Amino acid sequence: MTTQELVKQINKKKSFLCIGLDVDLTKIPTHLLKEEDPIFAFNKAIIDATHHLCVAYKPNTAFYEAYGIKGWKSLEKTIKYINEKHPEIFTIADAKRGDIGNTSTMYAKAFFEDLAFDSVTVAPYMGKDSVEPFLAFEDKHTIMLALTSNQGAFDFQTKMIDGKEVYKQVLETSTTWKNSENLMYVVGATKAEYFTEIRKIVPDSFLLVPGVGAQGGNLQDVCKYGMNKNVGLLINSSRGIIYASNKYDFAQAAAEKAKDLQLQMQDILN
Repeated sequence: MTTQELVKQINKKKSFLCIGLDVDLTKIPTHLLKEEDPIFAFNKAIIDATHHLCVAYKPNTAFYEAYGIKGWKSLEKTIKYINEKHPEIFTIADAKRGDIGNTSTMYAKAFFEDLAFDSVTVAPYMGKDSVEPFLAFEDKHTIMLALTSNQGAFDFQTKMIDGKEVYKQVLETSTTWKNSENLMYVVGATKAEYFTEIRKIVPDSFLLVPGVGAQGGNLQDVCKYGMNKNVGLLINSSRGIIYASNKYDFAQAAAEKAKDLQLQMQDILN
């Protein structure tokens, strides 16, 4: 999917909502545990109930890998279902990969070719040759960790080196890499005050923003400081939507939570 196609969906749906499909079998409704594939059954119901309210889905691969080959099969079925039923939706493999060249190429093939995701999250700690193999894939997007929403972000990301924070140096350096136009960035909603500085460095890039909802991030603040002429934001909510209920009405409850966010986004866009 191209960036232009993503922007078109945002304008059509009046939404820049991304729903995180982070499935924990201890949290889903117990009646689903009787299903042959409880994870996929849960995801399918959530997707069926919310696809018209969001422009992206983001499975965090750890929640699938934790269940071994069965979990990976559930992930495969989930992405195939989205691509077949709702091909207009942007898909994100939240895998946070990143390794030296040949290994990164194989990671990229796994998510872009085999599973057919539109994008994958990567960690930039190993530098240029760990990220460029992902960027080499046409019409695919690499979403690089820039400034994350967790407390540990302050351990390294905001440290000053030669008078500049590390996250700013990461952003500036990444713009010089080959095919950097395919880059997007992860910026936590709990760091809203940093968005102005980030936009000075990457004014046109899309930012994937976790942390709205359960982690306490504020949607209005993120949009005030982070939105650009093409919106340029994908606001992710996971637990706050998919675990709105653990009863038979779980999908309807998820849709209601997603609708609340979508209506807020519609007001902002208007």
